[in-house]
Amino acid sequence: MAMFETLSDRLSHSLRKVTGKASLTEDNIKETLREVRMALLEADVALPVVKQFVDHVRERAVGQEINRSLNPGQQFLKIVQGELESVMGEANESLNLATRPPAVVLMAGLQGSGKTTSVAKLARYLKEREKKTVMVVSVDVYRPAAIQQLETLAGQVDARFHPSSGDQAPLDIAREALDAAKKAFVDVLIVDTAGRLHVDETLMTEVRELHGALDPAETLFVIDAMIGQDAVNTAQAFNEALPLTGVILTKADGDARGGAALSVRQVTGKPIKFLGVGEKVDALEPFHPDRIASRILGMGDMLSLIEEVETKVDRKKAEKLAAKVKKGKKFDLEDLREQLQQMQNMGGLGSMLEKLPGMGNMAQMAEQAGAGSQFQRMEAIINSMTPRERRNPDILNGSRKRRITRGSGTNIQDLNRLLKQHKQMAKMMKKMKGKGMANMMRGLEGNMPGGGGMPMKGFPRF
Repeated sequence: MAMFETLSDRLSHSLRKVTGKASLTEDNIKETLREVRMALLEADVALPVVKQFVDHVRERAVGQEINRSLNPGQQFLKIVQGELESVMGEANESLNLATRPPAVVLMAGLQGSGKTTSVAKLARYLKEREKKTVMVVSVDVYRPAAIQQLETLAGQVDARFHPSSGDQAPLDIAREALDAAKKAFVDVLIVDTAGRLHVDETLMTEVRELHGALDPAETLFVIDAMIGQDAVNTAQAFNEALPLTGVILTKADGDARGGAALSVRQVTGKPIKFLGVGEKVDALEPFHPDRIASRILGMGDMLSLIEEVETKVDRKKAEKLAAKVKKGKKFDLEDLREQLQQMQNMGGLGSMLEKLPGMGNMAQMAEQAGAGSQFQRMEAIINSMTPRERRNPDILNGSRKRRITRGSGTNIQDLNRLLKQHKQMAKMMKKMKGKGMANMMRGLEGNMPGGGGMPMKGFPRF
């Protein structure tokens, strides 16, 4: 996630200066706090939030009795982490759907904020993680394309779609959808409202009327993280017009500053419940302030990584490979291709590395070294082989190699590099014959890609 990249770099640089100090005094943290303040302002955090943050850190840090098990620098880091969590809302606040079904979720937001896509992402999340049946409906009668877009997305995430058209009144559509949801016994009805270009009184009245008619369990405001300070001001205006219960922050993967995430909660008093982190329908994750604070300070986010592994790694394939290795069977190029695909499902090497403690910079290096495109190149080479060649790469002679490189748009060096790495992995797998999955995981340590070479001797196996 690009979010917080700038802030993370600046803060970790500033905080290194106080690490190792014998004690925390007003003088030796003054400069650090000034840098923290500048870092937050540059990250587009709202001024009142920055002022309160710095004041709280100063109060807690100066003259505080230092915990004996931590050095003062670590203690200061702990204080900063605690304040970051506090600003963003302590813990994840999940959706409150404990009402007589269907629980209605009303989605509001400006045009172009990613609202319709967020409706589909939320429907998928509720189906997969919460095991709910979901119906979606659009009351955006001003943009027929938005209704069509929602219908297409509903098909992709396997949610029920309630049809609507531009000649209907939004209130009528909403009431019909609620009635249909009751008859179909669905758990959740998500209502996509018209996008506003700005806070416009006519449309605000419309969304207030929808709220009154539907009595939603959740009223979520969708904002684009990329608009920084404006996002917070808009959320504030909507919050005054509508009883919001939470926020979905979209395009979080494109905003390196992260100011909106650090300001919204404090300014509106409403929690961020989800982050949109990409275009795909599975790119929505619950917002955990403690994990985000840990990531900002370069301490990784192991819990999110574990959750991602559990939901995105194909367990059957993982167990099949483990059983194969245990029996001492040959690790072939089909197996290698599966490993590459699992890595891509996890968002690639960079996405995984940035969640590991102290690996934020390595994640950036991996991105710059083009690890993602290297994985795709490796997969393209394997796809250009026949099943027999994948099972037994030793048969690859000159003419076969030329055919494979032509078919995959690569060159002989790329192919030879892939074969060399496969050989190293196969050798490692052989050593693990008869060992359990835990030992296997320990053994498959990956080396970072470097100098444009193919990435890693072995891939981390989960």
